[in-house]
Amino acid sequence: MIDITEMTKQMNLAFDFVQKLYLEVSYLIKEVEGILYEENEKFIIGKPSGYGISTRSSTGLESNNVMLWLLKKLAVFFVPEDRTEVKGGQTITKIDVELKVLYLRIILSDKNFNEPIVYSGVLHKIHQKKPGAKWPKKFEHVMGLVEYRDNKIFKNAGHINYEDAYIELQGELVKNNLFEINDSETVLERIVKPSLELYRKY
Repeated sequence: MIDITEMTKQMNLAFDFVQKLYLEVSYLIKEVEGILYEENEKFIIGKPSGYGISTRSSTGLESNNVMLWLLKKLAVFFVPEDRTEVKGGQTITKIDVELKVLYLRIILSDKNFNEPIVYSGVLHKIHQKKPGAKWPKKFEHVMGLVEYRDNKIFKNAGHINYEDAYIELQGELVKNNLFEINDSETVLERIVKPSLELYRKY
């Protein structure tokens, strides 16, 4: 016989845990954002649709879409302030031959990993396959594409070399265990500094 009281308690604990995890992830992103703004390049966070994350999610009732209700993977990018335009609460980052961005991807759950992972580094050599096309016109559009093609793009996250009908990009990311990034010094040493080294290398 089901103990409804115990079941309700466990459900509430589960939701509390997931909410706390999301809050910790948001603090991590804001910590990286704050540190990067102090750099010479004055990096700011990209805003594809306001101050938020890029993720593949769903509210569909089909079984495969229900699996996307819970955010398991999310990403943000950072770009020098003078390389983007802030308009209406969004950034507009034009794709050109010189564009490169810092990229931060957090994987909370995935069949390929036993533990939550943080990828950080640089995306560069970003090219539109059809210059002048209506899509993608700005890098913010690419963030959505990356979420839908993540299994192909991140097959070898250490050295990304991706191309499709719309976009071509390369990148290099460093992998860390999320639960090992637990203070400002670790954020600086294991995420920010390695990412900046890669950014300045390309």
